[in-house]
Amino acid sequence: MIKVLFICLGNICRSPMAEAIFNQKIREYGLEDKFGSDSCGTSDYHIGELPDERTLKCAEKYQLKINHRARQINRVDLREFHYLVAMDHSNQKNVKSLLDKYKIHHNKLYLMREFQPDAEDLEVPDPYYGGEEGFDRVYEILDNSIDHFLNTLKEGHSDHV
Repeated sequence: MIKVLFICLGNICRSPMAEAIFNQKIREYGLEDKFGSDSCGTSDYHIGELPDERTLKCAEKYQLKINHRARQINRVDLREFHYLVAMDHSNQKNVKSLLDKYKIHHNKLYLMREFQPDAEDLEVPDPYYGGEEGFDRVYEILDNSIDHFLNTLKEGHSDHV
């Protein structure tokens, strides 16, 4: 099974939403036995908490199932996951530092929007300090990016699909 880890700062907004969208899409494609995912944060700000209520409200609007409690990335994640997908440059830099610390190659670390050929910006904006419209915008970005990401995964792992 190919394992994907979605990473943001606190693991209560962007990364749990990305995980939920990814899981919904792999279920729709009948690929849940081929791909798995989880999400985490680079900080310890919200460990054990449910996603932000605006994340949950947005997920409900798009019929996404989120069953997640915030957690922080750890050394086991760096080794076990095939794809480490950060939401922005700051979190990508934090994960790179951990990869260096544990002497693990960076070749599995990506930005979410690297897979989106028409992206104006490679970062998924953090909606935490804004209103609900920011969460809808993040949903749209992630939905589009994950479509492209899944196409990349299916092409790159056609022996598994």
